[in-house]
Amino acid sequence: MAAISQLQRIAGPRHAGAPRPGTGRRASVAVAAGKAPLPRLEGASEELRAAAAQSLDWAPARRRVRGVFAPVLPTLDHCLFKMAPKGIQMEENFETNSKGVEIFWKSWLPREGTATKAALFFCHGYGDTCTFFFEGVAKRIAAAGYAVYAMDYPGFGLSYGLHGYISSFDGMVDHVIEQYARIRGRADVRELPHFLLGQSMGGAVALKVHLKQPKEWDGVLLVAPMCKISEDVTPPAPVLKALSILSCLLPEAKLFPQKDIGDLGFRDPVKRKLCEYNAISYNDQMRLRTAVELLKATKDIESQLEKICSPLLILHGAADQVTDPHVSEFLYEKANTEDKTLKLYEGAYHSILEGEPDDRISTAINDIITWLDSHC
Repeated sequence: MAAISQLQRIAGPRHAGAPRPGTGRRASVAVAAGKAPLPRLEGASEELRAAAAQSLDWAPARRRVRGVFAPVLPTLDHCLFKMAPKGIQMEENFETNSKGVEIFWKSWLPREGTATKAALFFCHGYGDTCTFFFEGVAKRIAAAGYAVYAMDYPGFGLSYGLHGYISSFDGMVDHVIEQYARIRGRADVRELPHFLLGQSMGGAVALKVHLKQPKEWDGVLLVAPMCKISEDVTPPAPVLKALSILSCLLPEAKLFPQKDIGDLGFRDPVKRKLCEYNAISYNDQMRLRTAVELLKATKDIESQLEKICSPLLILHGAADQVTDPHVSEFLYEKANTEDKTLKLYEGAYHSILEGEPDDRISTAINDIITWLDSHC
């Protein structure tokens, strides 16, 4: 099983501290190797520590914990919180979709009286949520005149579903397509240009959305995207076959012992510590079906890179050890569009929007805004 533990390298940034034990259903608890230490949460109150110690398998618990942590976030020593623009119009919603799943989504709109240039729809990374670091990113983009929308996938953040569980990657993409179609159909959004922004695993989600809707988006923006698995980290064929069989028998089982790769994602160690306050992120061992679905999704995307025809912006840290920047170069070469831009940031790690020095974070966000301005 050692080879399959390498899968975590391509899954995306782990925006929290030590793994949290879950209770799960059926075999999920049986395969856990033992309780992991709780996040350190330096300087946190006992109330925050107690909230972080809860099982977050189900959405009601995650929503309660988010409520406890929300007032603390603006006080954190991070540029995305401290320097967030004021006056941004925000709205949070829970909406049940056609599949009966309650989805959480949020909007950040330009200051009152500011004309809206376009709408940007965000796809978050594995284990993450749209209610932590992305809040600061969204506010900066909204301050530049863009309506920003984001949702939590089923099983992640504040949306309904077993925490960290992806039963079908294509099914998850369909949830995204439906929710964003609903938002795009609103009177105040319908006539605007529509762009997709995907980060890490969210890059794979954004690409799959585009491949399913090739003519419905005005551009795709990718940050350290997960879109191809290098051969040197792909599990051997017999292991892949065993994984597929096991995922049918024990789909929710957490069978991937793994190291915390947060230090690989965040170059700034101070910002790395703040990740522990993203208390509703999924940081336990990867569930079997989730791992298999990520492998299938990246293989499918790799086989269709030449079908990508949208205007394309790719941002990637040149020193990223979580998703390979050379894969972004491969994507750039294969994409079937003349309107494509690749920016590699020298020395930058995986989380270029959250984990770099303040000036690098600002540069990356400004690069997104500049590209959007040039396409509106």
